Formats: sequence, C-alpha cells, structure tokens
Amino acid sequence: MTRIDSTGAPAIRGTFYRAVDPRFREFAIAGSRAAGRYSRAHEPTLYLSSSVDGVEAAMIAHKDARPADLEIVEIDVEASGIVDLRDAESLATLGIDLADAVAPWQDIAAAGGSPSSWAVRDRLLEAGANGLIDPSRKKPGLWHLVLFRWNEADAPTVRVRGS
Repeated sequence: MTRIDSTGAPAIRGTFYRAVDPRFREFAIAGSRAAGRYSRAHEPTLYLSSSVDGVEAAMIAHKDARPADLEIVEIDVEASGIVDLRDAESLATLGIDLADAVAPWQDIAAAGGSPSSWAVRDRLLEAGANGLIDPSRKKPGLWHLVLFRWNEADAPTVRVRGS
C-alpha cells in the first residue's frame, strides 16, 4: 500500500477562507459536523477555500446557506501530507479515480447511501494523508483545501487570523 509521508510531502502554507455564520465565528475551525463531500456526519472535517472566489463557488452547492448572512473568515494554515486531486500521477499511485471524488454526493448521502467521495477519504486516510486539495467543480481553476485532522500532534495547524 502506498503511504503518504507527511514529513516529506509538499507543504502548504498560507491564508485560506471559510464562510461561517457570524453567531458561530468562535467555531470557525471546529470543522463541519454535517455530512459533506468528503465526510460522514460523524467525521469532523475542515473545508477551506484558497480564495474568496472559491468560497463563493463552493456556496453554490449549498442552497440551504444564505451567503448574505455569512461572514468570510481568514484562516492561516500550515500543512503537510496533503494529496492534490489535480495531480493524476499521485492519484494513480494511490489507486484513486478522480471521478469518484467529483461525483455527485448530496442525494446519495440524503438517501442513506455512501457517496464514492467518502471512499476517497477512506483511501487517503489509509495512506496517511492529512487532507486533500479539491478542484472546484463550479469554477475551474479555483480549489479548496480539505483537512481530515488538524491542531493535534503531527497534523496541520490552523488558526483564525487575528486571534
């Protein structure tokens, strides 16, 4: 089995963005607690965008959220062990099909099924990944950072900018 070397993997360092309800700003880095593209409801996952435009593109898929009511929070990240889903060679090495990652998931999850993107997460965790880079499906060229673990030993570190 191919393993991700979190000490030797390319590092990601920079400011990322997340839309949050201002009433819950203090929980901005707690991660999502509901099912998501790469997470079952019981798997806290931190979904971030590489740009404000990326946040806006991601919100297109979340019809229940009202972007006018949300605040965009800046989050500083230092991470290793991140798999870039835009890198076909990395995906082939890990035995991951990009089509599984980008397939529709919401209706499957709502019906009690297991979307193929959850299996992508499982495979990456087995390989030792801390997260992934997810290309935007709504606006090609934009991308998101998805963290499976953070702010614990040997994991990416995140903090809300200005705190």
